[in-house]
Parts: sequence; C-alpha cells; structure tokens
Amino acid sequence: MMSVDEIFAEDRNSPPAERSLPWEESRGGVTVVVEPKPHWAEDMRAFRLDAREYCRYADWTADGGRARFYGHIDTSGDDVMMKARTMIAREIADGFWD
Repeated sequence: MMSVDEIFAEDRNSPPAERSLPWEESRGGVTVVVEPKPHWAEDMRAFRLDAREYCRYADWTADGGRARFYGHIDTSGDDVMMKARTMIAREIADGFWD
C-alpha cells in the first residue's frame, strides 16, 4: 500500500501541467502551493503558503515572489495542501491505492 507522501512524490514526477495534486514552490523568499489546473481553467493558481492570497501560475513562473497576489476570502496554500492530503488519506483508507 502506498503512503500519502509516496503518492505526492509520484505525482511530482509529471510535468506541472499534468499533475493532479498540489505542490510547493519557493522563489524570492515566497513559498506558494500550486493548485493543479482543472479541465475548465485557463491557468493554474499559486496560493501563498501562509496567507489567503493567490496569483496566476503564469505570473508566478515569470515573476516569482514579485508576482501580483490577490486576496482570497477563504483559501491559503496550507489549506489547499491539507485538503489534498486529507482526500488522499481517505482514498487510501477506502482501498483505492492498493
């Protein structure tokens, strides 16, 4: 049986546009959690790890810590990562990752 960390590590082997789980990136002293792109979205979003702010991933890759971040009412990068880890743990418990 795979662990949550192993599942996240395996997902990081894919190129960013093909990942299905969030991942952390740091640039210019700022750490974000990148939310994978849903099928309907034009671009991925990068949420600051410790604040309820986000920017477009394209802006993050171009400008790093100088990217323009916008306030988000209820989501930080930590929230994105915790929700994903909880979802994977639940799927492991339900036997989907044998």
